[in-house]
Order: sequence, then C-alpha cells, then structure tokens
Amino acid sequence: MTENSSTSYREAGVDTAAGDLAVELMKSAVSRTHGPEVLGGVGGFAGLFDVSFLKAFTRPLLATSTDGVGTKVAIAQAIDKHDTIGQDLVGMVVDDIVVVGAKPLFMTDYIACGKVVPSRIADIVAGIARACSETGTALVGGETAEHPGLIGPDDYDVAGAAVGAVEADAVLGADRVRDGDVVVAIASSGLHSNGFSLVRHILSSRGIALTDRSDDLGGVVGEVLLEPTRLYTSPLLRVLADPALAGAVHSLSHVTGGGIAANLARVLPVGSWVEVDRSTWSPSPVFRVLSELAGSTLESSEGTWNLGVGMFAVVAADAAAGVIGKLAADRIPAWVAGAISTSPRDLDGFEQGAKGVDGGAVRLVGSYRA
Repeated sequence: MTENSSTSYREAGVDTAAGDLAVELMKSAVSRTHGPEVLGGVGGFAGLFDVSFLKAFTRPLLATSTDGVGTKVAIAQAIDKHDTIGQDLVGMVVDDIVVVGAKPLFMTDYIACGKVVPSRIADIVAGIARACSETGTALVGGETAEHPGLIGPDDYDVAGAAVGAVEADAVLGADRVRDGDVVVAIASSGLHSNGFSLVRHILSSRGIALTDRSDDLGGVVGEVLLEPTRLYTSPLLRVLADPALAGAVHSLSHVTGGGIAANLARVLPVGSWVEVDRSTWSPSPVFRVLSELAGSTLESSEGTWNLGVGMFAVVAADAAAGVIGKLAADRIPAWVAGAISTSPRDLDGFEQGAKGVDGGAVRLVGSYRA
C-alpha cells in the first residue's frame, strides 16, 4: 500500500495504526486465557483449538452460543467506564452454554466502533479476558472494526460467540425434569444485561443523569447500573461434577431477555407447571428504586428484569440442599422457590413456553419479601 492510499484511508476515518496499538495493548490479557489447547497465539486470521480430548467422549456434542450486551454499552459510554462490559458479554454468551451442561472451550469477540481508541478497546477486551479466565474459556480470536460515518466516534457495540462440549447422555433439559422436582433460584448480581432500554427511558423521563449520585442506590447511578453480570459457569460445572450430586440437576435456565417466567418455562416439559413464590426473595435496591421512579410495581417488570434471579436450576427434591450448599461455597446465594407438578389444573394466567419452545407453564405468586 502506498503512502498516498494509506493517508486517504486515514482521512476517511479509519486508523489502522490505532488498531494495531489496540491489539498490542490487549495481547497479554488475551494470552492469559490460553492453555496448551490453543495454537498460534494472538493475531491470526482464525483461532485454533486442539480438541483431541474429545476422542475420550462416547458421543461428544458441541454447544454454541452468541450474544451481545444490548444497550448497557450506552451506560459504559456515557460515564466513560469500559472495564466491566466485557464480563457482561462473557456472561451472556458462556452462561448460555452451561445451561445444557456443556463446558465452554473457547470464545471469540467482535467490537464495532466509530473510532478506535486503543486504551478503550484494551479495557473492553481485558474485561472479556478476565471473565474468560474465570469461566475456563480460551479467548482465541476477535475483531475490532472501525466504522466512521456509521457509528459515532465515541460509540461502540460488542458481541461474541463461544463453543463448548458435553457428552450426549449428560445434556440437561426439559426431558429430565420430573414431577416433584424443585426449582432452585440462583441470585443475580443486579440487572445483568437486560432491560437497559427501559432503564434509560426511566432515568431520562425523571431527569436523572448517570453521573448523579443516588443515596437510594448507594452510589453514582451509572456505576451502580454497570454492576457486572454474575458468572455462573464455573460454580455450576462444579455442582454438575460433584459425585454426591450426580444426576441431581435436571435442567438449567438463564434468566435473560424475556424475564423470569418465560425463561423458566423454556426448560420445563409440556404438561408440567410451577408456581414461583416471590416471597422467597427480596429484590435488590436497584430494582426497587427503578420501579419507584417509573411509578410501577416490581411485578410489572418481571418480563423485562431478572429482579434478583439470574439462573434457575430444576433439581431432584432430595438434592436441593446439596446444590444450594455447593453454590453457597462459591458465595452465590440460592434458595428453593417452587416445586414442579404434572397434576392437571387450570393454567389460566401461567406463562407457557417462550421463544418458539413449547415448554411448561410458570406463574409467579405471592408478594416479594421486603
């Protein structure tokens, strides 16, 4: 490429030198996620991952998931804090993989921005890499794309995809769920990465800036809202691997878009139902404050926010205490919130299936604990 053509590209708004610097800044963080299975290091056209270990599987299945973090990135951009959004991305992607009982193997990321600011890109990727390390996932590749004229110079979006593996006879799902199983609710760390369009609308309508301090929230509004998504993968894999709990977990549900009832209904069999008891937990202040600002109830946002439950585990009743104790050892609160039934009943008012899945029926009952 000649100097003139290079200059023209820079004048068009694309700075390849800034992109190269961003790669240098993120390289060490990414490399720390690599084990001996990763070949080729950072910077190749494609990431390579040695899956020779799958020869030991009887019938290995690959699990894959892709996602982003939605408009939560607007909060990060508004307060110029970018070191946590990467964990949100990993949580949204990798925690979907563990839902089927799979262990995540590797992940790739994609960052589209209006202008490459190397330190900002490095902060985002460092957050991705830290979360990948925590979940045992190798970050084997990624792409940073500069789109001047399409995306604002201070704007960006992030997305990612991951692949995991599981033995076919160990796949979790609705077919394993039985009458009398209990639903264990597993605590979220906050809003996670869903419902931020509603959050931003509420704040804007009340004239509240993300840089304002809120005594009710206990900190600067934007910083509280950026509380990273809890990572469930490693703790849940430890539960699944515990010999004392072998076969006890029948299905898992990641409470993301669609809210509480819909996501649980997806992992229950047709003909089953459960009433989730709201009185078994108290939603954290962020949910209560936002609901009050909106002039609405907590119940009205159950289809948008997780309200304190980031995952559900449907488990054999006699193993519930063991599962809860195992999660507590990882400092993750969990509790029994309901029991599965297959007895005939009127299901009016229940949520039945979601996102194309003809699943079970779920209804939330009672009032949230104060």
